[in-house]
Amino acid sequence: MTITAATTSSPRDFDFWFGTWRGQNRRLRERLAGCEEWDEFEGRCVARPMLDGFANVEEFTTDFAGGFVGMAVRVFDPETRLWAIYWADSRMPGLLEAPMIGSFSDGVGIFECEELFGGRPITVRFTWSDITETSARWAQSFSGDGGATWETNWTTLHTRSSGRLWARPRRL
Repeated sequence: MTITAATTSSPRDFDFWFGTWRGQNRRLRERLAGCEEWDEFEGRCVARPMLDGFANVEEFTTDFAGGFVGMAVRVFDPETRLWAIYWADSRMPGLLEAPMIGSFSDGVGIFECEELFGGRPITVRFTWSDITETSARWAQSFSGDGGATWETNWTTLHTRSSGRLWARPRRL
């Protein structure tokens, strides 16, 4: 899998995300199994900039499935203009998943990685879209056939629940 950055990709791509958000989640009950049953639940995200604006951290909390807390760390590489997104959560503490790599183009962010699911190789894709000051859409999809087809298995419609809590750092 070769990922090329959009020419407009920058450390400012996730600036929209800083602050507190409520999310309406829909998660497919079984993945890559032809399932059409969804669980719906709420979540909350708080995101802030780090590393002088070249990274950001998000904490996700939900009561779904007994409740869990997740953390995303996003780091921008100015040489490649690509983002690496790392995820860890309280269901598997101590493990960081393989990073999702990608960038934004025309207001849409696409991030992908190769993983094993049920012992078979798949491609995982995160898509950020429909971004405004007060809302954003996130989706996760899996492909078991090298990207020929995709199954969207988790979507979240985020709504800002408070104003921006953090401003982008100013360089000295």
